[in-house]
Amino acid sequence: MSWIVTKYLITAAVVVLVSELAKRSDKLGALVAALPLITILTLIWLYVENQPATRIANHAWLTFWYVIPTLPMFLVFPWLLARIGFWPGLLAGMILTMMCFALTALVMKRMGIADLLM
Repeated sequence: MSWIVTKYLITAAVVVLVSELAKRSDKLGALVAALPLITILTLIWLYVENQPATRIANHAWLTFWYVIPTLPMFLVFPWLLARIGFWPGLLAGMILTMMCFALTALVMKRMGIADLLM
């Protein structure tokens, strides 16, 4: 149980760090947020918990493909924010991400690269 609490605390600290940095500097906050910190922590947790190398590698491989459909939201959200506000803009960005995810999963499946649907 203490291991799970430790993982929660470290992971939460990363999120708080990013939000605090973003308050002080847009560029620094964005840079740190763009780093794959959660993925790196997840890979570390999997390794420390003696997961097979194939599982760790598969996690990294699939993470790459899951990141692609999230990118359009970061381009559209600032435009939406100025026009429809934070919450509607965020919701629209999330819907866009889901649509992009479905499209990416379809394309990847047809190309035989990865089956991203669970």
